[in-house]
Amino acid sequence: MHRVSSKHRVNHSASEMFDLVADVERYPEFVPLCSALKVRQRMAKPDGTEVLVADMTVSFKLVKESFTSRVTLDRANLKILVEYLQGPFRSLENRWTFEPKGDGVCDVGFFLAYEFKSRMLAMLMGSMFDAAFARFSTAFEKRADAIYGRPKLASS
Repeated sequence: MHRVSSKHRVNHSASEMFDLVADVERYPEFVPLCSALKVRQRMAKPDGTEVLVADMTVSFKLVKESFTSRVTLDRANLKILVEYLQGPFRSLENRWTFEPKGDGVCDVGFFLAYEFKSRMLAMLMGSMFDAAFARFSTAFEKRADAIYGRPKLASS
């Protein structure tokens, strides 16, 4: 099982970063390897969370794979959980957390654990997936700068 975990401080608010990560339909525009994403279903739950069922297609050179996951958007707690439903993985779990750390600053936590069903696919895509997932934080931070504006650094 491959695991990737990071916590990264960004100069954007926790709610801005939550909204950015929750906007899954935009992933093909900036997320490494994501060539397509389609939301199949969107449901509001009585507990205030929103649940999406989405198909994501990842592409690298001649390899193209799609998978389906359930995405739980917990805006009240600033958490996002992605659970694997179907596709080329044996398992996949992804969690995001957004912790406010002051005015317009937050820590973005990212955790991903995955295992491919096929050894061949793991050999073809495993190291490339690890490299792409390692660039996720940077991709989302750059996207936040583009959407919300580049934060101004305090002058000394």
